[in-house]
Amino acid sequence: MKKVYLDNSATTPVSKEVLEAMIPYFTETFGNPSSIHSHGRETRSVIEKSRKKIADLLGTSPAEIFFTSGGTEADNMAIISSISSLGVKHMVSSTLEHHAVLHTVEHQAKTGKINLDLIRHSDLGELDIEHLRQSTQKGSLVSIMHANNEIGNLNDINTISEICREKGAFFHTDTVQTMGKVKHNLQELDIDFLIGSAHKFHGPKGIGFIYVNANNKIDPFIHGGAQERNMRGGTENVAGIIGLAKALELAYENQDTDKKYIESIKRSMIEQLKEKIEGVSFNGLSEDLEKSIHTVLNVSIPESSDNDMLLFSLDIKGVSVSGGSACSSGTSIGSHVLEAINSDPRRGAIRFSFSKYTTMEEVTYAVDSLKELLS
Repeated sequence: MKKVYLDNSATTPVSKEVLEAMIPYFTETFGNPSSIHSHGRETRSVIEKSRKKIADLLGTSPAEIFFTSGGTEADNMAIISSISSLGVKHMVSSTLEHHAVLHTVEHQAKTGKINLDLIRHSDLGELDIEHLRQSTQKGSLVSIMHANNEIGNLNDINTISEICREKGAFFHTDTVQTMGKVKHNLQELDIDFLIGSAHKFHGPKGIGFIYVNANNKIDPFIHGGAQERNMRGGTENVAGIIGLAKALELAYENQDTDKKYIESIKRSMIEQLKEKIEGVSFNGLSEDLEKSIHTVLNVSIPESSDNDMLLFSLDIKGVSVSGGSACSSGTSIGSHVLEAINSDPRRGAIRFSFSKYTTMEEVTYAVDSLKELLS
C-alpha cells in the first residue's frame, strides 16, 4: 500500500542534513552548557553560534533570541510575561488563533488578569482590521497569528504592527506556520514578540524560540537556573538547538525554490479536486495562493453520511491528513476555526498540508483515493 504524508502543518520530517548536524551533540559534544570545564564551554559555544545564526537570518540581535521547548511555550511566555512584567491589562486577539494563544488569553481573562477583545472576521476568516484598530488601546497586547494553521489565511502583520505603534500597544504574532517559509526581517517589521518551532520546518520536535524586542524587559516564564541569560530556567536542549538553527538556515537558503515548488503542488491539488470531485469547495482563503500560506489547503467535501469516517478511511488507504488542528485530534471536539467561520458542519473538512518532500504523484494518489471514497 502506498504511504502518503500530507499533514505537514502538524509536523514535518527532520531533514537528513539537520539530523547529521545534531548527532555529534548526543554522543561526542555532550557537556552541560552551564559547566565551566572544557566540555561545558564547548557546548556553550555552539549554542551561542546557533543563536547568532538565527538572529542573523531574522535581522536582529542574538540578545533578543531565547530558546524554548517549542511554539506553545513561546506563546505562553509572550502573553503571560507581558501581563506580569509590562503591565498589560487588556488584550486583543481572535477566535481563529491556535489554542496555544486562544486558550492562554481566555484563561487570563477568566482569572481576571486582563480584559479581552476578540476581533470580528468574515466567513472566509478575514480579520476586520477596523475593528482591531478600534479595539486596540495604549498598553494593549495584540496577539494575532501570521498564517492560520487550519485554513492557511495570511494576516497582514505589517499593517497590524503599524496600528499597534500608532496606538502605543504591544504586538505578539504566532509565526509558527510561516517561520522558514517566508522571510521575516525584523529590521523592517516593528514587533514585540515573534516565535518559531523547529518541527514545522524540518527540524526536531521539542525546540523553538521566541524573539523578544530589546525594548521590553520581561521576567522569566519558567524559573530555575540562570540559563538563557536568566530568562528560561532548565538545561538547554543542545542537539535540538543545533537542529533548529540548521533547519532554519536550510529553509532560508532554499526558500524561493521551495515555495515555488510547493505552490505548484498546491495548485495541482486544487485543479485535480475541482476536476474529479463534484461540489468541492475550500474553507477560508486557502484556495487563494496570494492570501494563504502555500503549504495549506483546507478542502470542504459535499455532505455525506460517511464524512465522519473520511479521515479514517483515507488513513486505511495510506493517506495521512488532518480534519483541523492536530492538537485536537483524538478528541470528539471539532475544529474551533471551522466553527468560527461558520463552515457547514454537514460537509466534511480535510486539511492537506505540503512540504518540499511532497510529490505530484502523492497528490494525485490522495485525490484519487478521496474520489473513490466519495463515489
